[in-house]
Amino acid sequence: MGRADESFRKRLEEERERLTAEVERLGVTEQDNPGYSTHIADDATEVYENAKNHALRQNLQRLLGQVNDALTKFDRGTYGLCDDCGGSIDRARLKALPYATLCLQCQRQRERS
Repeated sequence: MGRADESFRKRLEEERERLTAEVERLGVTEQDNPGYSTHIADDATEVYENAKNHALRQNLQRLLGQVNDALTKFDRGTYGLCDDCGGSIDRARLKALPYATLCLQCQRQRERS
């Protein structure tokens, strides 16, 4: 894709670092055995926070996987190509979502299905 595309790689690498740090931060704060405080409301809050952190961590891990897949595509020379039709993904779309795997037309078709 060229020299300008190195900016996409850099953004993806920065995003990978940010997501990795967030996943690690959420993993450290989660406790495995809630329910040992002296007040039931504290226990409920702890369970809620653990569930919320778990959901956030799962979402971050999913995004991290997408970023890693995009970086692999860079290495293979297929970054910026639609997974469905093989056509080019618009640069504006990649700028907004650097780990996009589908062109807008294919994305719309999937959303209709």
